[in-house]
Amino acid sequence: MNESRKVNADATADATGSVAIDDSTEERLAAAVSKWGEPEVVQRAVALVGGFNLGEEFLLVVGGRHAQGILGGAPPLYWPELWGTRALLYVWDDSAASAATAALSNRAWRVREMATRVAATRALPVTDALTELLGDEVARVRASAARALGAVGDASAGEALRLLLKDPEIDVRRGAQQGIDALRLRHPLGDAPG
Repeated sequence: MNESRKVNADATADATGSVAIDDSTEERLAAAVSKWGEPEVVQRAVALVGGFNLGEEFLLVVGGRHAQGILGGAPPLYWPELWGTRALLYVWDDSAASAATAALSNRAWRVREMATRVAATRALPVTDALTELLGDEVARVRASAARALGAVGDASAGEALRLLLKDPEIDVRRGAQQGIDALRLRHPLGDAPG
């Protein structure tokens, strides 16, 4: 492996060596869990979601090659918060629930979008927050919120999703239909309107 492709070996070393910086987020996080344990990795991810950076090593783990730009002096903008939120798709314990919920109202749309995915993946009880995001100014957030609402919402969420079937953005309409379809699967007795 080319030395320039290696993540700091101390950051991701596991029983088999180190993980390349260009490896998938899942592979980098698995190596971090092997080194530090899942509770520590979750804690570090939650810190990033909250705007706190616990060090260069973890930033490289969650951000990969893109984190090098920030470490090289580029403005971080929302990227560390996004990477911390994304990490919660791969590592989890219930201590992360409040951070994942708070990320649904982050000022950066990419973080809000990722938080909807975490909410769906982790089956968080955030129906009200997801319903609010159905009116987000960013189409990708609306679409992702619709899919997440289909995954975690109750049958009453169908009405809010049905309204999005007339959204001007086709991806939002698709997300709304996917959400409605998911509700129907989860509520097979016809409880899901639509």
